Amino acid sequence: MSDPVASAEADLRRLLDIMAALRDPATGCPWDREQSFATIAPYTIEEAYEVADAIAQRDFAALPDELGDLLFQVVYHARIAEEEGSFSFVDVAETIHRKMVSRHPHVFGDATARDAATQTAAWEVQKAAERAARAETGTLAGIPEGLPALMRANKLTRRAARVGFDWPEPGAVLDKLEEEATELRAELPEADPARLADEVGDLLFVLANLARKLDLDPEECLRGANAKFERRFTGVERRLAARGMAPGDAGLETMEAEWQAVKRAEKGLPPG
Repeated sequence: MSDPVASAEADLRRLLDIMAALRDPATGCPWDREQSFATIAPYTIEEAYEVADAIAQRDFAALPDELGDLLFQVVYHARIAEEEGSFSFVDVAETIHRKMVSRHPHVFGDATARDAATQTAAWEVQKAAERAARAETGTLAGIPEGLPALMRANKLTRRAARVGFDWPEPGAVLDKLEEEATELRAELPEADPARLADEVGDLLFVLANLARKLDLDPEECLRGANAKFERRFTGVERRLAARGMAPGDAGLETMEAEWQAVKRAEKGLPPG
């Protein structure tokens, strides 16, 4: 029987060798040789989202391929760093090894067993200690700026809430939402792009806070809303096509009527 660990090590070695060949100054791929951390980073983000999408779609046949693409991104960054003399793939693996062992003393040490809630709290304490060791002492320190904006808003407000800077209950957030909507409405007549962007940003930030107060992930909420809009608008297009119409020719009133019909059908209600 083959050793799965030895097989995995051999596969990883081949992947590292492939990356080295692609970056070889003399015989490598011209495109790969030109890349840097900055130019590869967008692909890393894209591959992470493709992993998440495969999971959301429950496309487990595609998931190994997507995870492989994401692993390749890690190998890519590590190779660039090795060429610059910064670190290597071994350093990446050793760093995450130390971090996981340190954060799970109830598994790898002699600490008592924890339930999920206790472990989450301990995890946050450990991460705070790690930030302090890196001289990141502010409450909001260490939250990556490259995160999707809604996700980062969620993390920022969670951190602030830990030190007591938070609304007492969700209803208070709704009050703030109404206040921000009123301020946005007041800016509409002037239509100053910078001021409108500022007010819309405030509105979105409060919405992210509201999701957090309701123990919801704002990013997941918006993904769900996107999927719902896509599903319903596609339904509108189908209904219009059955009438020999295209969306661009139907007009807003007709499309709105079809939209309501699609909504009613989704909810199992009789036609309006």
